[in-house]
Amino acid sequence: MPNNKQQQSRFGPATLVAAAFIGPGTVTTCTLAGAGFGYALLWALAFSIVACMLLQEMSARMGVVTQRGLGEILRQQFSQPLARALVFTLVAVAIFIGNGAYEGGNIAGAALGLDALLPQWDFPWPVLIVGLAFVVLVQGSYALLEKALIVLVLLMSLAFITTFVLIKPDVGAMFSGFVPQVPEGAWLTVIALVGTTVVPYNLFLHSSAVKNKWHRAEDLPQVRTDTFVSIGVGGLISLAIISTAAAAFFGQQANINSAADMSVQLEPLLGQWASICMGVGLFAAGISSAITAPLAAAYALSGMLNWPTDGKDIRFKLVWAVILFSGLALSLSGYKPITIIWFAQIANGILLPLLAAFLLLMMNKTELLGRYKNSWLQNVLGLVVIVVAMGLGAKSLYFAFS
Repeated sequence: MPNNKQQQSRFGPATLVAAAFIGPGTVTTCTLAGAGFGYALLWALAFSIVACMLLQEMSARMGVVTQRGLGEILRQQFSQPLARALVFTLVAVAIFIGNGAYEGGNIAGAALGLDALLPQWDFPWPVLIVGLAFVVLVQGSYALLEKALIVLVLLMSLAFITTFVLIKPDVGAMFSGFVPQVPEGAWLTVIALVGTTVVPYNLFLHSSAVKNKWHRAEDLPQVRTDTFVSIGVGGLISLAIISTAAAAFFGQQANINSAADMSVQLEPLLGQWASICMGVGLFAAGISSAITAPLAAAYALSGMLNWPTDGKDIRFKLVWAVILFSGLALSLSGYKPITIIWFAQIANGILLPLLAAFLLLMMNKTELLGRYKNSWLQNVLGLVVIVVAMGLGAKSLYFAFS
């Protein structure tokens, strides 16, 4: 993420992390979860939010205490050539596959938004979106654009929360959804909920961004407050989306293929303006994530390879360009945008355990963190997250291929 002191003073790094996961993937996945399974998968969302808080706190603590990003630390800790090559290969594959799929979902989501706003135009929106993202990334400064996009995403989120209050959901049914259960056909949706909330590239993004605002271990209470509050608000928004979708679609076997279809859940609040609100929100969420995802990949890989991360190095630009155009290729592949977005979240959920395991390993290095390394409780909770995510991923792959 580009260094911007004024931006960091107004938005804590965790705010940007939360804004990154409240994107087209979250809106789409939570809508499909609520429409298909009602409140039954709220437990999966709750697990995802707790896991996100736990892992992002570790990432932020690492960034503040060491004043280095996760990519830099992995390069320095694995000094033996064979081990470094193996770790780099695993992380690079995870970053390219996960971010490439995620980028395809971002572009498809922004295109869905433009389709809702301009339904009479038959235009290859993904090409326009990638062109805009490319120009912004080449210039290397997008603070004003990012702030405007975050505001639009927050307005869409506020619409979901307000609608959630208006529909007066069945509280008993909601609470029953926090008891773990997996209805028939729900495994892939469960892992998609994990993948859309605990975004693997955010582990690299957070550790790099947090050191631009805080520089001392004594700042950790502020770091944790920023992390828990921001991600908690993001979780509340996700809960509202599942609940409004459950109220609008569950039991009706609705076909959800567009932003207009998803906007039905906002009609109790916005009426005929619901489609416009959904279109603007999806476009803003999609284009902002389409910019940050390639940047996060570039920072992660540049840190591991000891390349400059000031945004001017040609190798840095090459990494984000590969991610950006991989996403364009996926968005133009002929698959429905909703399908691309959903697949991207599943891919991230399956790749999460690998990157989380590397983070957990680094958080136990006394020479790195001293007395700020993980406690036994943090290690146990981290292992639970990794094991559960691995189990969900394996089960989802089994059902996907069978």
